[in-house]
Amino acid sequence: MWVLLGILAVPLIEIGLFVTLGGAIGLWPTLAWVLLSAALGLLVLKGIATTGSVSLGRDMKDMGDPLSPIAHRVMVVMAGALLLIPGFFTDALGFVLLIPPLRTLVIRVVGRRLADRGVVVTQTTVIDGEWQDVTPGASEQRQVPPSDWTKH
Repeated sequence: MWVLLGILAVPLIEIGLFVTLGGAIGLWPTLAWVLLSAALGLLVLKGIATTGSVSLGRDMKDMGDPLSPIAHRVMVVMAGALLLIPGFFTDALGFVLLIPPLRTLVIRVVGRRLADRGVVVTQTTVIDGEWQDVTPGASEQRQVPPSDWTKH
């Protein structure tokens, strides 16, 4: 229900802002604002697309928590998409998501709300390897010769 109201409210807010702010600053500054914000949104999305995977690996090493850099990247992509959509309200939301401290605050709030609903994101460490049963009598049943790492 809330999603439907949000989908209906955003265009109405945008129309109201276009009428009031467009009337206050004029047609050409309004059109220039729309075009400049869309160009900025394209630059943000292009920057994430070209340097995203390289800097994502570096950020994961620096931060230790793999979810935080991914959440920041998602927020920056959302900011770029909001800047592409013509309108003052969506541009304001896009600019808010471009500010790192505010992005961190949004991630914390969303994380708390998910935790309150019972959605728990856990960090697991997976170690890929082989194992062998070393119980007495199991060595006679072994089919594969031991690897060079276990020879002494």
